[in-house]
Amino acid sequence: MIRALIILLLFTTPALAAVGNPEDRLRDPAQEERAQTIGRDLRCLVCQNQSIEDSDAAVAADLRRIVRERVVAGDDDARIIEFVHARYGDFVLLRPPVNAATALLWATPALALLGGILAIRTMRRRAAAAPEPAPLTEAERRRLAQLDETPRA
Repeated sequence: MIRALIILLLFTTPALAAVGNPEDRLRDPAQEERAQTIGRDLRCLVCQNQSIEDSDAAVAADLRRIVRERVVAGDDDARIIEFVHARYGDFVLLRPPVNAATALLWATPALALLGGILAIRTMRRRAAAAPEPAPLTEAERRRLAQLDETPRA
């Protein structure tokens, strides 16, 4: 029974940490769900690979508060994201737009895959072009046989 309670607490802790203080939650469940959905599309500026809903950093808490204020003010989702994006730039978006500034970011996976394919291809060609070792001469075979016969300590 105690193990089950501990496991249950472990699974609920991330959900509690997502919004921080319960006072920060919106009273209307529909608005809170909307704010969380928007927050999942915004990157924590400190954690970098977490959304503001998943981060417990102070900056993420401030961004969550801004999002919730805009939701209560009646802004639609796109307008809220534009509001945050205008202040923090492309970096705050977990899915940044495709433009000249982010082209390398979007192309990196394809470039990495292409680089890996070229590296494998080059290694295979070098392995195929490597010369075969020359066969042992008769003197080398006799010397090898002598070495095999010597007692080992």
